[in-house]
Amino acid sequence: MQETAPRYAIAESRSLLVVDGPDARSFLQGIVSNDVGKVTPEASIWAAFLTPQGKYLHDFFIAQVGETLLLDCEAARRDDLSMRLRRYKLRAKVSIEPDDGRGVAVAFGETALPPLDLPDTAGAAREIEGGTVFVDPRLPAVGARAILPAARVEGLLETAGLRRSDTAAYDTLRITLGLPDGSRDLEIEKSLLIESGFNELHGVDWDKGCYMGQELTARTHYRALIKKRLVPVRVEGALPAPGTPVTVDGKEVGVLRSGQGGIALALLRLDRLSGDEPLRAGEARLTVQKPDWATF
Repeated sequence: MQETAPRYAIAESRSLLVVDGPDARSFLQGIVSNDVGKVTPEASIWAAFLTPQGKYLHDFFIAQVGETLLLDCEAARRDDLSMRLRRYKLRAKVSIEPDDGRGVAVAFGETALPPLDLPDTAGAAREIEGGTVFVDPRLPAVGARAILPAARVEGLLETAGLRRSDTAAYDTLRITLGLPDGSRDLEIEKSLLIESGFNELHGVDWDKGCYMGQELTARTHYRALIKKRLVPVRVEGALPAPGTPVTVDGKEVGVLRSGQGGIALALLRLDRLSGDEPLRAGEARLTVQKPDWATF
């Protein structure tokens, strides 16, 4: 029987950047794929930072605590993100600093939202104890995220009625739902947002105006130029390493990304998503598991 008790895990692979100052919002608005104007203490977003050619560099969640914007990003790549953002600072009155006083956790399971007093609405947020908890802006089914004082993350979440779990359990749910996890699933300076479902997972705003890489992103969307999609695949056999080619009759048709147990994400050619030919990665057999939210 599938476990549905509300759980949380400390997201040790994540860290925070504080973007503050009078021009913080307008500064980010001209750079990221989503509408920063939608971010309030009651609403968060998911967004990407692209190359001028529209290729993936970083993605992150943007939440607000008080008047400050917090970027929930990959810990191993935080310095790179900070450096790239600073290049576009110019005369803007904005500061970009690491925040090591707060930690990030994920709350997951079918009943994870009520203990945090959150509705089943993508991005819904509320401030708590010098931090914030918010429904995952991509898909409420995966649960919520918490940005809280580092020394109190566990205590606050357990007081709310959640119990400690591990990131492997969260990853299994995330992958099953078809949600990418940063550079584990998107190739830096190569991946396109539409390939990974950013438009369907509320990571792109089509009405916000110009931002870095906007032209290619819009063109691939409106002209239906995408030839590949990132999708969950059921794995029969030992889980191959990320980067393992996916083949049909020895011909490469995609590549495996992050995985956990018997489930993984794979970037596959669209013409192979519903084919009868067996997909393989190494010695493992793969079966496409199309998420309910996805339209191919």
